[in-house]
Amino acid sequence: MNTKTDKRTSLFEYVPIPKAVVTLCVPTIISSLVMVLYNLADTYFVGMLNDPVQNAAVTLAGPVLLAFNAVNNLFGVGTSSMMSRALGRKDYDTVHKSSAFGFYCALLCGVIFSIICTLGKLPLLALLGADDVTREATSAYMLWTVTCGAAPAILNVVMAYLVRSEGASLHASIGTMSGCLLNIVLDPIFILPWGFNMGAAGAGLATFLSNCVACLYFFVLLYVRRNSTCVCIKPSQFCLRKHIVLGVFGVGIPASIQNLLNVTGMTILNNFTSAFGADAVAAMGITQKIYMVPMYVCTGISQGIMPLVSYNYASGNRKRMRSSIVFSGGISVGFITAAALFFFVGADGVVRFFMDNVSIIGYGVRFLRGFCLGLPFLCMDFLAVGVFQALGFGKKALVFAIMRKIVLEIPALFLLNFLFPLYGLAYAQFVAEFVLAVAAIVELYLIFNKLEKKLVDIEDV
Repeated sequence: MNTKTDKRTSLFEYVPIPKAVVTLCVPTIISSLVMVLYNLADTYFVGMLNDPVQNAAVTLAGPVLLAFNAVNNLFGVGTSSMMSRALGRKDYDTVHKSSAFGFYCALLCGVIFSIICTLGKLPLLALLGADDVTREATSAYMLWTVTCGAAPAILNVVMAYLVRSEGASLHASIGTMSGCLLNIVLDPIFILPWGFNMGAAGAGLATFLSNCVACLYFFVLLYVRRNSTCVCIKPSQFCLRKHIVLGVFGVGIPASIQNLLNVTGMTILNNFTSAFGADAVAAMGITQKIYMVPMYVCTGISQGIMPLVSYNYASGNRKRMRSSIVFSGGISVGFITAAALFFFVGADGVVRFFMDNVSIIGYGVRFLRGFCLGLPFLCMDFLAVGVFQALGFGKKALVFAIMRKIVLEIPALFLLNFLFPLYGLAYAQFVAEFVLAVAAIVELYLIFNKLEKKLVDIEDV
């Protein structure tokens, strides 16, 4: 196992920075984009029904599916950060026990999540903004995605994080993409009239089956590589050692809270939008899915470099760590600025692609152009939070999450909706991301300086 482990860690230690970043990030970005495609596929194929109620159902259920990310980040981000830092110290026992802890806790939370959402379905639907018109369709969609699908949806993502933590970014991405691509194939079969004609419920069923297949891929992968991988999900390796629990939760809890705040923000946004009817909700849903494309690229870069940053931080190679972050930041800013310009200029055509409805296109174009303004600043926020998580600085990540939603974005939603009803909602994120981008650059600069000073002090000794 040591020889193969050394081959994997050479990516973290010796491979040139551009090649290492590309090796880790490209598969992660591709899998992230495929995930966006499968989210867009739900919107696209449900949109082909030309029924705003069915499209609104997928949008209204969005916050619940986003809440899965709270568990994903708690045990995915938290565990992978712990594992990569342990790999940097060559502490393989901690790597094994951390991965088992993250896996079984994620499984348990998925089951609990499903039970709670099912038992509290009616008040939950009301909280999401579903009314007499959209309640039935939203409930049917959530039957498959939440009641049946919470556990496989969560395990799929968490196992990808565990596999990625040791540098196997390609395998992590293949596992995720296998489910996403299957979802795209199954969507029209279950949704459209020529298939099973299930509408939004069909989109939910396709998602459930696809996540099950993705989980199966990871189980097979871990079995085949059982003698070489550091990822271990044997029940015997599960433990509640203090340093493992605190190490995982120290990074995972702030990441989880960040996603819960995202759910809160999306719920408020959808509730404000629902007051203007199903067309407005459908347009907002389409806009958010389009917006996810560049956002997920930035997410893929920040997640992709996490193992590289964690490993070099733990092993003491601070120069390589810094170079990785700076190089990744340049890629993120360049791409997302180009994407923002494209979506701003071509907003009409992009929204029309998903639903050729005059009312929805009118809403969607104005929403999308508002969201585009915040995109160039979003990547710096995401990159900084990814670095905090990689270094184990959970408190800094939590501060950014609180600033982003509670201090900036949610108050901006209320204020802008009051000043410019409905259309002001699309500009709330720009307000938050602009402030956070400045804070991210300052914070990363301070971290670099602090680590540089420690290195100089050690050399002087």
